[in-house]
Amino acid sequence: MRIHFIAIGGAVMHNLAISLAEQGHQVSGSDDQIVEPSKSRLKKAGLLPVKVGWFPEKISEDIDAVIVGMHAEVDNPELAKAQELKIKIYSFPAFIYEQSVQKTRVVIAGTYGKTTIMSMIMHVLKKLGRDFDYLVGAKLEGFDSLVKLTTHNKIILLEGDEYYASPIDHRSKFHLFHPNIALISGVEWNASRSNISEEDYFLQFETFIDTIVNKGTLIYNKDNQVLREIVEETFDCKINRHGYKLPEYSINKGVTYLHLGEEKIPLQVFGKLNLSNIAGAYTVCEWLGVKRVEFYEAIKDFRSSIRYLEFVASDDESVVYQDFNYSPYKLRTSIHAVKEQFPDQSLVTIVELNPYDALDKNFLATYSSSLDESDYAVVLVNKDAIKEKNVLISNLEEDIKQVFNHRNFTFLTDVISLESYLESFKSLSFNLLFMVSPNHNSINIVNFADKFLKNE
Repeated sequence: MRIHFIAIGGAVMHNLAISLAEQGHQVSGSDDQIVEPSKSRLKKAGLLPVKVGWFPEKISEDIDAVIVGMHAEVDNPELAKAQELKIKIYSFPAFIYEQSVQKTRVVIAGTYGKTTIMSMIMHVLKKLGRDFDYLVGAKLEGFDSLVKLTTHNKIILLEGDEYYASPIDHRSKFHLFHPNIALISGVEWNASRSNISEEDYFLQFETFIDTIVNKGTLIYNKDNQVLREIVEETFDCKINRHGYKLPEYSINKGVTYLHLGEEKIPLQVFGKLNLSNIAGAYTVCEWLGVKRVEFYEAIKDFRSSIRYLEFVASDDESVVYQDFNYSPYKLRTSIHAVKEQFPDQSLVTIVELNPYDALDKNFLATYSSSLDESDYAVVLVNKDAIKEKNVLISNLEEDIKQVFNHRNFTFLTDVISLESYLESFKSLSFNLLFMVSPNHNSINIVNFADKFLKNE
């Protein structure tokens, strides 16, 4: 096939373009901005456009398919030309579905945890020597690309989300995959992060369940009350339903053990979210024919590779972890996980807030008392991350202090002050948790971990 990508520089788009070119398809593309690592990877594959920008003359009748990314606008001139010539236009999820219609499609969805569960399943299958195709939302350790799409593999793992499929297709991406096996890790509505109502947000997941193929399987987290209610609304669907729950576990000398009858499985990860994710990953693998003993032997050495309670550094007495601050719920559960794992050590938590979010009082209010379980709390709103000169954050301090209402609280507006703060904890044997903003991370985690630990 001859395939043209509009917005080829996107994270998934450029990976898909490279994968298709490796299969022998004739691939071209355009974009008005291509940054690293997309630029280098496209150049190495011989797919980097000679010039940035949109060029309608690239669209001709001999093109078999156009794949359009979300970065393109509705009035994109290349898109308009493709529509004029009546060329088949796909969003990337629609294209991937068409290419995998003969495969067993496993779709992992949920407000949180989906990338972690994907990485767990991929880790186990790889260790067992089982080949598979995949689409994942973040770079994972042991995998070179976000996309693998072949003609021979019988299984494809797909990370599905509820965002628009393309500028001209406002269906949710995960509505287009029609899974044979679907997992939902949990559903949580966040007013400050959602551009749709709570009712409409939950409806996206109800519709997702409706897209599971006849006699397919839904695997869902029974510990999530909202999700249980959504599942109950879909009992007319002729599918299998398999719920999972947080497994039994114990912690001994900083190691979490999963209880399987009399056996205790030592893990490299910890925290209730990770343990719940393991239960979900196991259930998916079980439906794919993986034996119980195979799964738990393979999961022993799994380490998070997407910054969910990811180990950064340690010395003989302290340990540093990093995590993404997606929501107040995520913040609370991550703090609880570290405190539960190391109950005899004090914890310092650094929370980075996006400056533009922090200026929204409704957003701030959702974080009320969310740092309570940490012994020391710091909120960083980095003034250097603000582009507009007229945006002032100096008057935020009192609002933020009042919202978090923490006994040992510090508010900082630059990384130099954070460096000095961290150095004051040297040799105190405290642990440190960085909760960084997913889109505005201004912290060099490794360097700051060195400032915190007692050894330079």
